[in-house]
Amino acid sequence: MCKFAVYTLLFALSSYYCSAVATPETAKPPTQAVPSIDELYELLPSDLGDEPPTVVVALLVRNKAHILPLFLTYFERLNYPKEQIALWIRSDHNNDASTELLQLWLNNTANLYHSVDFEHDDSVQRHQNESTPNDWPAARFHYLINLKETALIYAKKIWADYIFFLDADVLLTHADTLTHLTSLRLPIVAPMLLSEGLYSNFWCGMTPDYYYQRTDEYREIYNVNKEGVFPVPMVHSAVLIRVNYQGMRYLTFNRERLLEQQQNEVEWAEHEGFTPCRPYDGPVDDIIVFATSANCSRIPMFISNKLPFGYLMQPLEVNDGLEQDVQQLINIRANIVHDQDEVAPVNAYFEKYITYPNKTKLTLDHIYMINLERRPERRAKMEKLFLELGLDVEYFPAVDGKNLTTELLEDMGIKFLPGYEDPYSHRQMTMGEIGCFLSHYRIWEKIVEREQNEVLILEDDVRFQPYFKDSAIRVLSQIRSVVEYDLVYFGRKRLKEEKEPWVQNAENLVHAGYSYWTLGYVISLQGARKLLAAKPLEKLLPVDEFLPLMFNRHPNKTWSSHFPQRDLLAFSAAPLILFPTHYTGESGYISDTEDSELTSTVNSDVNVHLKSDRELEFPYIQPEQDAPSKQAEDEIYVDLVKDSEGGTFNQDLHFSKTHEEF
Repeated sequence: MCKFAVYTLLFALSSYYCSAVATPETAKPPTQAVPSIDELYELLPSDLGDEPPTVVVALLVRNKAHILPLFLTYFERLNYPKEQIALWIRSDHNNDASTELLQLWLNNTANLYHSVDFEHDDSVQRHQNESTPNDWPAARFHYLINLKETALIYAKKIWADYIFFLDADVLLTHADTLTHLTSLRLPIVAPMLLSEGLYSNFWCGMTPDYYYQRTDEYREIYNVNKEGVFPVPMVHSAVLIRVNYQGMRYLTFNRERLLEQQQNEVEWAEHEGFTPCRPYDGPVDDIIVFATSANCSRIPMFISNKLPFGYLMQPLEVNDGLEQDVQQLINIRANIVHDQDEVAPVNAYFEKYITYPNKTKLTLDHIYMINLERRPERRAKMEKLFLELGLDVEYFPAVDGKNLTTELLEDMGIKFLPGYEDPYSHRQMTMGEIGCFLSHYRIWEKIVEREQNEVLILEDDVRFQPYFKDSAIRVLSQIRSVVEYDLVYFGRKRLKEEKEPWVQNAENLVHAGYSYWTLGYVISLQGARKLLAAKPLEKLLPVDEFLPLMFNRHPNKTWSSHFPQRDLLAFSAAPLILFPTHYTGESGYISDTEDSELTSTVNSDVNVHLKSDRELEFPYIQPEQDAPSKQAEDEIYVDLVKDSEGGTFNQDLHFSKTHEEF
């Protein structure tokens, strides 16, 4: 039938072509070769190509009212023809407004999609033997597996090209996600999603006992040290399956069906002479069973990191409350602001369901944020972060180095520290560095003037770590209970591999060593008075050199000698809870200090290191008098939360392993 159609098309087009060019003088039987299929396609209108593949989106929802408005907003924004998408949605066992929100959304959008198959049942809120909504007894797994098997059958029944299994706690922030995935034409592929630490929706290794296996490649893919589409043994949470792929018949979420297929494979293997997979002896788990069915059928699964696709929430522990999931959402929303400048505004009918954390000052007297008036985009971004995190912050206009002149500095009585030059670039201070120092200095003056006992000073280019509020309050509680302090770094760059012993009886505090950056620090009223009493404007140097001098940890003893009273009591959060938004050389990096006008012209090396380079990584040293406990050996404190593959930067501020099996 297909050949007949092609020949008919060839004949018709040939006849049309000949009749179109024939003249009474040249009307002869055609002698040219029959055009190829590619040549025939060139005759077609260039703007009329194939329709995009049809996709069934299978969405299973339970107790996700807190994220559904944002999930559905991003889903609706996907740059994919809605008439090519069929929705298959199931919502059940809810004790929140999940079903109500789904129905509200469908009332406004259902007519845009090819079709909608929506069923819901909240008459029962717990599965058999389910202790909490986060528990996964066998009955719940069986129920979920049956739903997924039904969705597969549905996709085949309506002749869909693909089925996209999508969890409701996935935010697909890149509009081209579905277009990219379908363009790959792979049997099974997932978009790489970001979360807290190094948690994601794929594995690079699986043990023979079906447990997660750490690999070096995982970090390379997650950190996009290499970019592309990679074969992996496991994907979950957002998985596109090509329904018209012949191997589809071997894919299953059902343990019993997998065992039946494996038995058939044994008989076939004996006939063909190859070694089959061993019979599945793993858990009743939809994700593990599906991965095993694909691996045993030699159907590769792939993960793509070619686009920043979006984010996903981590699974909750059995006894975690809803507030833990809400806090995860706060973390993700903050990360979206960090990465994309803003969270997508939800549809108007969802607005009443959106809430933000109550604003606090972290138990402090005040919080200031320094920002140059000519950088309104930074201020706007920080204010969005304060809204997402629930921080009550006062904007403080920075002193702009571009407005400073030598004459103005002389009028202000500013003199420079004799012999100062930047330790890395061997240059004198820039006007930007002077403006930065004066900005901090004026806040110290305001603290003393207002008699504010404890104040957090933030710059406008900081990235807040997950659980920032809880972490900050915990650090402050610890230091107040164990030691007198003048300054506590929340973010900094360590400069020397030296001992920074833990503060006794504190879990998340170290004695600060030589450090750069003033991203964010808490200063006491007493600390502000000490800094002002040193009269730094009479011997000026950059503020992040001045502070280590004042707590007597600066390596340059000549500079230190100009400040005889070096008794500032300085500490640091460990691990840090603030980091820069950008480092030297990264896209979007702008420095208003290093790139500004010098106070005088000096030779500089173009290859020097900059203060804004990525921070060095040093281990925190346990106090010599304390032998490390077994728990301390198992819990590795790190400066970068990104070093927590398979784990969670949790509310206790330390990296701890999570369960790596399903």
